[in-house]
Amino acid sequence: MATATSSINTINRVKIHEVTKITPMMIPDDDDLICLPLTLFDTYWLKFLPVERLFFYEVADLTWDLFDSEILPKLKHSLSLTLGLHYLPLAGHMMWPEHAAKPAIYYFLPGQDQKEDIVNGVTVAVAESEGLDFDVLSGDGIRQAVEFRALTPQLSISDNKAEVVSIQITLFPKQGFCIGISNHHAFFDGRSTMMFIKSWAYLCKQYLDIASSQQQQQTTICLPSELIPSFDRAFINENDPKGFDLVYVNNWLSFTGKDRSLKVLPSFNDVNKLVRATYVLTRAHLKKLRDKLLLLEDRNRQTSPNKLHLSTFVLACAYVFTCMVKARGGESDRDVILAFTADYRSRLDPPVPTNYFGNCVGSHTRLVKARDFVEEPAATGLGGVAFVAHKLSEMVQEIGGGLTIQGFDEEKLVKLMAVMQRVSQGGQGLGVAGSIHFDVYGSDFGWGRPKKVEIVSIDTTGAVSLAESRHGDGGVEVGLALGKQDMDNFASFFDQGLKDLIV
Repeated sequence: MATATSSINTINRVKIHEVTKITPMMIPDDDDLICLPLTLFDTYWLKFLPVERLFFYEVADLTWDLFDSEILPKLKHSLSLTLGLHYLPLAGHMMWPEHAAKPAIYYFLPGQDQKEDIVNGVTVAVAESEGLDFDVLSGDGIRQAVEFRALTPQLSISDNKAEVVSIQITLFPKQGFCIGISNHHAFFDGRSTMMFIKSWAYLCKQYLDIASSQQQQQTTICLPSELIPSFDRAFINENDPKGFDLVYVNNWLSFTGKDRSLKVLPSFNDVNKLVRATYVLTRAHLKKLRDKLLLLEDRNRQTSPNKLHLSTFVLACAYVFTCMVKARGGESDRDVILAFTADYRSRLDPPVPTNYFGNCVGSHTRLVKARDFVEEPAATGLGGVAFVAHKLSEMVQEIGGGLTIQGFDEEKLVKLMAVMQRVSQGGQGLGVAGSIHFDVYGSDFGWGRPKKVEIVSIDTTGAVSLAESRHGDGGVEVGLALGKQDMDNFASFFDQGLKDLIV
């Protein structure tokens, strides 16, 4: 099942006990899973930084002996089973052969000819905290961003070969453990990541306590239909007659000035200078905000209230983005870029299955100015939120449905690169990672729901993370990684704004 290497090192306040390759327990008889071509939705994200998540699980009085004898074997065994049952490509590598116009995901069968020394499997590091505080890291308060990096697995990425997923499992003695997962953005999106995590969790919780032989487990274990991934790229690739997949590859080669490299872009930020915090918008906050915005619309009679798209997503982003712009301060004429991705699975015509595994999202951006967030009349009591809500509402409504790949903008990635350059030149990027629809707190491996879920990679991109409230009360958790002064400013604007809402 696994090929282990003996390695014990102390890095960033964790001790690495083991680095292991978890291989699939069985290999399905499906040649289509041996080589998966990237689609235009994949090559669009080819150079983006990996997406990194942490899941904190609280287990009181957890010792190394219990962790090593009970929890680790179950996690490893169920991961091997998950890969073998339905997720074989995740145990492969992204590669860019000399004869190929674009990269693909390859899984080499035993005995299959290969030019490089490729070891199939998912890299899993087993670590132990040495001084990190579980309760602090899994809380909401201000914390040092660099401490989360000690819990985050690294993807091995070179010019011609890249891991697509990597995992780290870290013990916090007497407190619990953390599962960290990093995935290559050019292979799968957030929805697919959570499908994989939930599949792994489902098998770990439901089946690994069965006192039966391995053969019996193999013949009886199965996933519910909504967790069985579809890797079929035919619909997308066959409906890409303009070859957007290769257009995006060439866009990236031009942008980076490098030939045929799988290496990703550098981070936008120095993580050592950042702090992290989580803020919560309750259902009551969101309702009050929606009511005030609709009342303002009615007063101004600019549009009918039922035409303004005030979803939970729009409301949360409008409020948080406004606080972020005010927290930064500075020149009112600076560029501010509103950005988010939309899931296209149900929006394409015909639609892509909801269990499609890969990337099926598109980016959407809008350029505004910092002054637009503060010039809104103070009498509204909304302080710029109405302006942002209007812009985000327009962006969401413009996406619509019935999208066709043939109708995509050939310059879409080039325009996004221009936005990235504006940010590097001093503009403020306001992006979103995660979703309130992923049910991240439903990832129960058998030791309860996560105490906290964090998207670590927002410290490299500057995006905010969104997740449903872990309390299941209809609220929204918002994660940020900012400089200390900006975070203090944000907290002040965020708290005061909520007080003003109640008035």
